[in-house]
Amino acid sequence: MRELTIGGTKVPAIGLGTWHMGDHPATRSQEIKALQAGIEAGAKVIDTAEMYGNGRSESLIGEAIRDLNRDNLFIIDKVLPSNASRNRLEHSLDTSLKLVGTDYFDLYLYHWRGAVPLSETVETLQAMQKKGKIKHWGVSNFDLPDMEELFDLPGGNEVAANEDLYNIGSRGVEYSLLPWQRDQGIPFIAYTPVGAGDERGRLTTNKVVKEIAAAHQATPWQIILAWAIRDGNTLAIPQSGDPKHAVDNVKAASLALAADELAEIDKEFPKPTSKEPLDIR
Repeated sequence: MRELTIGGTKVPAIGLGTWHMGDHPATRSQEIKALQAGIEAGAKVIDTAEMYGNGRSESLIGEAIRDLNRDNLFIIDKVLPSNASRNRLEHSLDTSLKLVGTDYFDLYLYHWRGAVPLSETVETLQAMQKKGKIKHWGVSNFDLPDMEELFDLPGGNEVAANEDLYNIGSRGVEYSLLPWQRDQGIPFIAYTPVGAGDERGRLTTNKVVKEIAAAHQATPWQIILAWAIRDGNTLAIPQSGDPKHAVDNVKAASLALAADELAEIDKEFPKPTSKEPLDIR
């Protein structure tokens, strides 16, 4: 199973995303089973945010992990830009910790840039780290200029990860951001790694993707996930409320695509040849 290291902790390269989970009471028990099935299959990372359902996703995770060994999990949460100030961040963090039912987060991300000065947010994240409420801090929806600005701040180079949208149909970050992060030793977290809505259908029904999936006795989703984590520096966090699908996602971390297969995917979904705007959804 492919792994990577985030903040000194080795984790499987495919975790469990929770965007849109916890929103509907009718699917809550099924979603809890999906998270538990994914963990049982070998997932260690669970990714959430205070924004997801205004805390409903965090509450769902809290219920799903209640009887599990917290030390075996790596939980990522995120703070909204409106709460990323010196006066509001700790309260927001405490609320999230309570909902998830844990004393700390392994990684706490600044969800996207807002009006609060970046220096103030970083200083406050560092203060939370010193208090032990978070093991590490990071950012999300940051492009290369944002990361370079971050690195110019005191302690900014201690950022543990950056999370952006990335899949075979959205490869813009490959042009300059991903190479820079690799050079700096900063792990990349890919959200929406199999696409969303119509985009997902376009990716999973692609002829080449389906042929590669058949050759590996895998699903198209698994091939797309194996592609996303191919560089050894990327964590993919697909979301699924279906237990079987969640297990299949986790198992994709054991797939290795051959060079000719990667080349075929490149023909269908070309690499960027110039800088593109950061894809945020």
